[in-house]
Amino acid sequence: MHPRNVWQAMSRPGFLLSAWPWRSAAYLLTGAVTGAAALVGIVAVATLCGALAIVLVGLPLLVLVALSGLPVAEVERRRLRLIHRTPVSGRHQVPAAPGLWAWLVTRLREQTTWRELGYALLFAGLLWPVDALAITVALLFPLSMVATPLLMATVGDGHEAKVLKQWTVTTWPTAFGVAVLGLLLMALCAYVLGVTAGARAELTRLLIASPEGELSAKVVELTRSRVRLVDAFEAERRRIERDLHDGAQQRLVALTMALGLARLDAPAGPLADQLTKAHEEAGKALAELRELIHGIHPKVLTDYGLQAAVADAADRCVVPVDIDLELPGRPAQAVESAAYFVVCEALANVAKHSGAERARVSGGHRDGLLFLEVRDDGCGGADASAGSGLTGLADRVSVLDGRLALTSPPGGPTLLRVEFPCELTKAADRSA
Repeated sequence: MHPRNVWQAMSRPGFLLSAWPWRSAAYLLTGAVTGAAALVGIVAVATLCGALAIVLVGLPLLVLVALSGLPVAEVERRRLRLIHRTPVSGRHQVPAAPGLWAWLVTRLREQTTWRELGYALLFAGLLWPVDALAITVALLFPLSMVATPLLMATVGDGHEAKVLKQWTVTTWPTAFGVAVLGLLLMALCAYVLGVTAGARAELTRLLIASPEGELSAKVVELTRSRVRLVDAFEAERRRIERDLHDGAQQRLVALTMALGLARLDAPAGPLADQLTKAHEEAGKALAELRELIHGIHPKVLTDYGLQAAVADAADRCVVPVDIDLELPGRPAQAVESAAYFVVCEALANVAKHSGAERARVSGGHRDGLLFLEVRDDGCGGADASAGSGLTGLADRVSVLDGRLALTSPPGGPTLLRVEFPCELTKAADRSA
């Protein structure tokens, strides 16, 4: 994985040969230039406002000083990308009405504006000199030492050279020795630049980052990670189903056939009886393995889609089930799998607890929403929070931004509805 910030980069052995030391130097150098420009701008506007305050013209212009933190903070957020790949958000409120006056009132009332103004004043008054000092000491000094032989050959006519404007070098071995020392200092100062830039970036993030924006970014990343876990889980289920289907099931089929042939060839007696029992046990094991494979991830779902898989689940249900499901395409694999297992769990609950004589599965896709309904004419009174098996499915549905609703008054009927926001694709496109 690529490092996301300068701290991660410094913890790895290839930091000196990477671009991160130069990114840190660029961050500090642009900070010095931007800070000096911000200082000049803020002082100029404040001076102009003070001069015009005598004729009451400068008082409205003081609003520009209050709003000076907005462009400074925006530039800082862009500069942070040099050494921190995670974006920093500064969430401002949306004006209640269009127009300049509504925008000004909204900006002057929110805390973000004043926090950014405080940072701009701190940046213009204190932080940019620190950036300039760090870039001078940690970069320009070592570079001037490395350039000592060049200075001696050009400016000093091969006779002498000044090192840092303090020491005079008159011999070539000494000049090259100073250059080697400068190279060593550059390696050390690369870490100094990284630490200084990292500390400056953390301070900037602390002062101008919006807490709501940071929280939103964390929520988005958490949601994405949950979706990635669901996709990985579904891929693992399909792999286990494929391995069992192509491996253990085929061996059990071969074993069952071998036991059947051995029972036919064996003479009547205790041996034939034992072979008969072994053949029956092998058949039961094969049937249980097939049910297990079907429960992990049915092959019909992978090959033919949700509509065929729901019809297959309805055929295996002990309660008669009517199907009214029309899908012009196929949803994403995670959505398709979650929808199928919700239907299977609902039909299992119908068979075990409802006492229903008939059930119905209906659904379709409309306005970017996949919806499924499972209805039965049983006794009702189902509770999803009472350990019915739907609680885990509801969590799985919520990961995909879906919704699961259960209506089951005492006396029935029971209605389970699940919705997934998704788009359908053609079966050929999905297989491609």
